[in-house]
Amino acid sequence: MNVSYKWLKEYIDFDLTPQQVSDALTSLGLEVDALEEVETIKGGLKGLVVGKVLTCEPHPNSDHMHTTTVDLGNGQAPVQIVCGAPNVAAGQKVIVATIGTKLYDGDQEFVIKKSKLRGVESYGMICAEDEIGVGTDHNGIIVLPDDAQVGMPAAQYYGVESDWLIEVDLTPNRIDGASHYGVARDLSAWMKRHGMATRLHRPSVEAFKIDRRDGGIPVEVENAEACPRYCGLTVRNVKVGESPKWLKDYLSAVGQRPINNIVDITNYILLGTGQPMHCFDLSKVKGDKIVVKTVKEGTKFVTLDGVERTLTDRDLMICNAEEPMCIGGVFGGLDSGVTEATTDIFLESAYFHPTWIRKSARRFGLNTDASFRFERGIDPNDTIYNLKLAALLVKQLAGGETCGEIVDVKAHDFPPFPVELRYDYVTGLIGKNIGHDTIKSIVESLEMKVVAEDAERLSLEVPTYRVDVRRPCDVVEDILRVYGYNNVEFTDEIHGCLSNKDDADLRNDLRELISNQLTSEGYNEIMNNSLTAASYYEGLESYPVEHCVRVINALSSDLNVMRQTLLFGGLESLARNINRKNANLRMYEFGDVYSYDATADNSQVALAPYSEHTALGMWLTGNNHDDSWADKVRPLSVYDLKAAVAGVMRRLGITRRELVVETMSNDLLDPALVYKNRGGKLLGVLGVVDEAVASKFDVDQPVYFAQFNWNLLCKLSSKKEVKYTDLPKTLPLRRDLALLVDKSVTYAQIEHVVEQSERKLLKSMTLFDVYEGKNLEPGKKSYAISMVLQDDQKTLNDHQIEAVMKKIVANLEKQLGAQLR
Repeated sequence: MNVSYKWLKEYIDFDLTPQQVSDALTSLGLEVDALEEVETIKGGLKGLVVGKVLTCEPHPNSDHMHTTTVDLGNGQAPVQIVCGAPNVAAGQKVIVATIGTKLYDGDQEFVIKKSKLRGVESYGMICAEDEIGVGTDHNGIIVLPDDAQVGMPAAQYYGVESDWLIEVDLTPNRIDGASHYGVARDLSAWMKRHGMATRLHRPSVEAFKIDRRDGGIPVEVENAEACPRYCGLTVRNVKVGESPKWLKDYLSAVGQRPINNIVDITNYILLGTGQPMHCFDLSKVKGDKIVVKTVKEGTKFVTLDGVERTLTDRDLMICNAEEPMCIGGVFGGLDSGVTEATTDIFLESAYFHPTWIRKSARRFGLNTDASFRFERGIDPNDTIYNLKLAALLVKQLAGGETCGEIVDVKAHDFPPFPVELRYDYVTGLIGKNIGHDTIKSIVESLEMKVVAEDAERLSLEVPTYRVDVRRPCDVVEDILRVYGYNNVEFTDEIHGCLSNKDDADLRNDLRELISNQLTSEGYNEIMNNSLTAASYYEGLESYPVEHCVRVINALSSDLNVMRQTLLFGGLESLARNINRKNANLRMYEFGDVYSYDATADNSQVALAPYSEHTALGMWLTGNNHDDSWADKVRPLSVYDLKAAVAGVMRRLGITRRELVVETMSNDLLDPALVYKNRGGKLLGVLGVVDEAVASKFDVDQPVYFAQFNWNLLCKLSSKKEVKYTDLPKTLPLRRDLALLVDKSVTYAQIEHVVEQSERKLLKSMTLFDVYEGKNLEPGKKSYAISMVLQDDQKTLNDHQIEAVMKKIVANLEKQLGAQLR
């Protein structure tokens, strides 16, 4: 929100400097991002003076230039200036840009220097209107009246004034500050709090009257939900033209381009009081009637920017008797606005439902000054005042007469918001007792009406323009920002309480633990958007597109569903890094995933058929490290990822014996390992991302991915009780087996059989060789495994070891058909 320092003074009396105003607004929560001096004419006409042409002779080397001598006054000697304008003549009073003057052509700056034009020296420039920004004429130089004073600064002659632009960064809840009067209200409260004399005022509309009882046009509101209040007034016989200097200066100071007196009035009210307005050319209102309604789905409509848009049945339209003229509260139509030929107008001042406006604005990608205010909520009780103010300004600047009564179609009343505010609640929330009188004076300075009070509380009515103040805590926030956050001192007291950790606390602690572990192993944490594209899931069996949770009124087709898996967001991150020559990547993410299943058992889940849980995703790609003289580079493999997952499981206290690992493939991972608990519940998957899937994201190197249900892992981990145990008193023993098995047998199956055969003495098991080929039967392969056996209390004897090994071998033979080599 751009605020003009001078315009602000139209609504509040103060003698603060621009910097003091900026500091006050920032302390009030209207943070000032920039403070800049601006002038009604760029450059302020500095270096330009009124001069008199003493002589004017033809240039000796040009058929269109003249050599002049110009008196610049103030006791200076006349200067020689070469001028190419056809209308220059001796005796004229002109505007001269002296040496060193800066002139502007749009944003481009150039400096007047001593020059030589076709052999004749020139010490300045005699200016045309467009060259100094006082007009658009370039047919010749400016010729001033004879009474113009030679030597007078051009800025003084043209009455150039400077102003200060205060750029306020509004937070979404402070739409009441999106106008000069709204800023003035806050500044007034701040000044009263600091004991400064001030008076808040806005233009009076008491002079408003209806000139003719006939000639007005009716309004019909068919959709009162989208338009709870619509006010309008007909004004006839206006004269559209240029706005006066004061109005153009105000608008230009805040970056608004003046257009014509009628349009400028609506912009003046929008920026002045915060009420968006629209003005229709009555000659284009077919049927002499305004209808506020929605139209048929698919209706075509061309907006003011010349773009044809397709309307939906959820877009509120301002129509005439035959066709739409404007997207209500968002953007006008191409053929409904005011032009120089306009003589009769209809002024609109309305209150539209914020949700309707926000959705339409997002649907069409339009963010206008009007939609910005409507979608955050304006004051519905201010529409009539602003309509009267607009009518008075139209009559003042464009003539005309008001016809018919003011139209006010209102679905219901808009009462102030009632709030009960306890003094002890204010003290508890602020952390300081600021006194009952201070609390009351601040709320009254913020125009909150005290309707009842006693020793313990205030009963307040909050004005309807404060759409963000509905609860006691909102009022306390307002009190504190006026009182001053810096005025609440820190105390030496420490307040604390003891509480038991719940499941969420446990999950957060474990998450931090695992994050630290993965980070220490060289993984980088990523955070991706929970919204993704439905096209990623089309044709998948593992994550059917029908199970996507769809977003109503999605911002784009790339963000139209909630993610079912972390995989695709991670692939986008990998592609972004690989494209920037960062190809060796280890990443992990904790994020929620979502699913919709219409067949879910609604009796068991509160939000069925919707489900949501936190997942842990891990990605590996590239080499194990960058090139190094100390160690050879090798490509990362799925086993590196499996080792990292095993480390996570160990850190969570989940042992291999509590897991069931099965081999499978799906349309995303080929091959893949599926991790389940002993009850058969799916914990997660790990595998190689299918090349076709990776290629869709422009990733042409192998990618390894794992995703686990973090909630279930935490549940398993929570069952673990960490106990102290002595170090073993005995040494471990190693025994190796070379097994001949069918090619279909996996190491995971062998590992499972061995663990089931000996739970007490078996401490660990590793695979150290796999062989296929020469000297083996067709369809066979050899696994060489190593097992570590140990009894923590006593040394194992040969008889015990032999019994264990026989049992293991027997079970391998029986269950897997294994043979010892």
